[in-house]
Amino acid sequence: MESIEVVVGRIGKPHGIRGEVTVDVRTDEPERRFAVGAVLRAEPPAGSASRLRRLTVRSSRWHQGVLLLGFEEVSGRDEAEAARGIVMHADIPADATPEDPEEFYEHQLVGLEVVDLEGRTIGTVRGLVPGAAQDLLRVTATDGRETLVPFVQALVPQVDVPAGRVVVADRPGLVSPFPDEA
Repeated sequence: MESIEVVVGRIGKPHGIRGEVTVDVRTDEPERRFAVGAVLRAEPPAGSASRLRRLTVRSSRWHQGVLLLGFEEVSGRDEAEAARGIVMHADIPADATPEDPEEFYEHQLVGLEVVDLEGRTIGTVRGLVPGAAQDLLRVTATDGRETLVPFVQALVPQVDVPAGRVVVADRPGLVSPFPDEA
């Protein structure tokens, strides 16, 4: 079975002296993705001195609403500091779907047609940008402009992966241009 790689988190600051790190979680399934024994691909940021390319989860716990991870490859605070900024990736089956029917993996969204509430094509989904408050759909409008649409129910009331489309409650300046720009 084919698999795809998804971003599941980014390593933040060290926590304590035994190599634990805080994690900026970028998955709706942290208990699954960061289970003890999980192996993740590590992508250090540009300019990083870290040579880590794989990380094996040694421990996983929540502390005051923040996920703390320990890795087999990181044993102390200095190594944890060097790992700061590493983006972690996990392999999932290509046909996998999230447990919650209202959630989607990025690969399911890329390429979907974007239509307005009347069903007119206004663009194509090109990607997903993770955000602190909510994710953003990266959309290429039919006129070629790149736009970002907050991925919230009020603006994206329907995602129909089998039909290959996303409905966006478009407003001037969101996907379609302002009237004076058209």
